Amino acid sequence: MKKVMSNKLMIAIYILPALLLIGILIYIPLALTGYYGLMDWDGIGEMTFLGLENYITAIKDMKFWDSAYHSFLLAIFSTLSLFIYLGIALILASKIKGANLLRKIYLIPMLLSSVAIAQLWIKVYNPSNGILNSILSAFGIDNPPVWLGDTSIVLYSIFIPILWQYAGFYILIYYAALKNIPDSLIEAAKIDGASPLQIAFKIKVPLIMGVIKVTVVLAIVGSLKYFDLIYVMTGGGPSGASEVMASYMYKTAFSSYNYGYGSAIGFLLLLITLVVTYLIRKFTSKGDEIQY
Repeated sequence: MKKVMSNKLMIAIYILPALLLIGILIYIPLALTGYYGLMDWDGIGEMTFLGLENYITAIKDMKFWDSAYHSFLLAIFSTLSLFIYLGIALILASKIKGANLLRKIYLIPMLLSSVAIAQLWIKVYNPSNGILNSILSAFGIDNPPVWLGDTSIVLYSIFIPILWQYAGFYILIYYAALKNIPDSLIEAAKIDGASPLQIAFKIKVPLIMGVIKVTVVLAIVGSLKYFDLIYVMTGGGPSGASEVMASYMYKTAFSSYNYGYGSAIGFLLLLITLVVTYLIRKFTSKGDEIQY
């Protein structure tokens, strides 16, 4: 084995298939997206070279920046929701009765497709016979909101099913990290007189800080490129009030048949995501992680 691992030719042969696969599926499409963004193209006919005109137009496009604002707002809500997920994971990891059943319940949304979840919440938000407005009417509210039709609340109405969809994913990550903490550390803290809250926030949370940093990156990056559930529920409406960068890119490229401009928006979305990821990693890399 040592002889093989010291042979650079053999190492190159082993990693070549993976590199080719990554290049074909990821890097080449990204390069083509940037290239198509330089063109005036409807996706079918001939391409006309425009240079950076599409990118300049996108930078000046207020609809693009409105969609970017909505994406960043979703990223903020997703990040804040991590505190709730962490709290639930801390409770589940504290050996409460029924923890196994609760973990399975929280994972149910992960088993459903985004389209199924979107259809479910469309029924929940139905203004005439949806369960949410029926409950509000039962409490005496005569004119309950039109959740997906009001421009002032539609974006926040969509955030709820998105955060619900991924709750089980983050709770499972935190739960696995917490269960990996040696019981001896917890028992030692109890012997020293530490309260459950002190154990949770002064021992457990610092020990899984590396995992928390990873989930912050996942939540923010995932929010910036989120598309499917929003597109199914509202299509970015009404009047663009729930438009995000990915849905705006899709509608521009495939609904308006402006594939060149849509590619430019997609490439800008990639650059924004890369910059945000770099900044997050830079700011969260400070401080040494606690080893155990």
